[in-house]
Amino acid sequence: MGNARNDTQERKLVSDTITGNDEYPLYRRRSVEDGGKSVVLKVRYIDIEVDNRWIVPYSPLLSKTFKAHINVEYCNSVKSIKYICKYVNKGSDMASFGEGNVAAPLDEINQYQLGRYISSNEAVWRILSFPIHERHPTVVHLAVHLENGQRVYFTTDNVRARALVPPATTLTAFYLLCQDDLFAKTLLYSEVPKFYTWNASTKKLQRRKQGKAIEGHTNLYSSDALGRLYTVHPNNTECFYLRLLLINIRGPISFQDLRTVNGQLCATYRQACQELSLLENDAHWDTALADASNTARPQQIRTLFAIILTTCFSSNPKDLWGKYKDYMSEDILHRLRAANQNPDIQFTPNVYNEALILIEDICLTTANKALVQLGMPASNRPASNLFDRDLQEKHTMILTNWGHSLGQIFRS
Repeated sequence: MGNARNDTQERKLVSDTITGNDEYPLYRRRSVEDGGKSVVLKVRYIDIEVDNRWIVPYSPLLSKTFKAHINVEYCNSVKSIKYICKYVNKGSDMASFGEGNVAAPLDEINQYQLGRYISSNEAVWRILSFPIHERHPTVVHLAVHLENGQRVYFTTDNVRARALVPPATTLTAFYLLCQDDLFAKTLLYSEVPKFYTWNASTKKLQRRKQGKAIEGHTNLYSSDALGRLYTVHPNNTECFYLRLLLINIRGPISFQDLRTVNGQLCATYRQACQELSLLENDAHWDTALADASNTARPQQIRTLFAIILTTCFSSNPKDLWGKYKDYMSEDILHRLRAANQNPDIQFTPNVYNEALILIEDICLTTANKALVQLGMPASNRPASNLFDRDLQEKHTMILTNWGHSLGQIFRS
């Protein structure tokens, strides 16, 4: 069938045919010791030993039927199919060359057409207009974005109109559909393409007009289409939690309705996910901070907490902060007590605020995110400046008093 397959050096003498998972079979070719035959032929005055390795795979029935020698290969892998459908029909090799200006522009289209190869199988398939490929079932991509966060294309002529009334997306159309269609309110966002089609010209979702009829509903048909929400990276925090709500909540009518839980409008989509118990608990992060609080210094605990905030996506970081904020602020309290020489000073909001600023600095360095973006209360940096200035003034006052006391001692 080809030089590669007719090379006798690649053939081995085996007593039984051996087939692998993804390779050509080793056909039975018996050696002389195993009952095979061997003869010596003289070719151009040279003696050549011919044994079973010279026998190519063939079918006596096919050879007799078509009165021709027909090689036969057992196709047990993709490699064999590729060999049969491409290699044996590839025709002669072709090379093209010519003279021209090196600086002349390259005609990529002409170069592609000269180098393109179409086998006889593909040629017949295309001549008969058979489909080249197909996809089943249909997969419909569904938009995921925050309120007024959809992508809008505009020109200088329609920029004002597009800004005032941005075009609808599959998500906003889903909200409008749930307001008017009772059946749509029973569906998840990903289930909509099964019963509705997206009209790209009118930017609306319409009921399917053909398919399997749904019992109990008139003019309602289902198909095997699948809806796929675009993925969102967890670093895009609010959009990530909005997508999580869309996967679990049926029939929302607006962005506000999506983050409303038990009649209460949540401030963020993350809070709504937390109220619906869609997030994992923080038991493992709680354990990690508890172990660190027993042995680590406050600076190390703050660093660990910042890592949990930026990379581990804690479900309720405020609770973790409230539980371990004293351990994270001990060095700040110790500095305050030393500056005032008062061991009775206790934790204050200013002490906690100073710790929050130090944690936020780590978060900004590692992930470029403020505490508010990570589900934590915002730090008050102006208050921190007043806190530091107050410490500095008290420290200066203490040094001044020490100077006066030392002066009196020396004078006495």
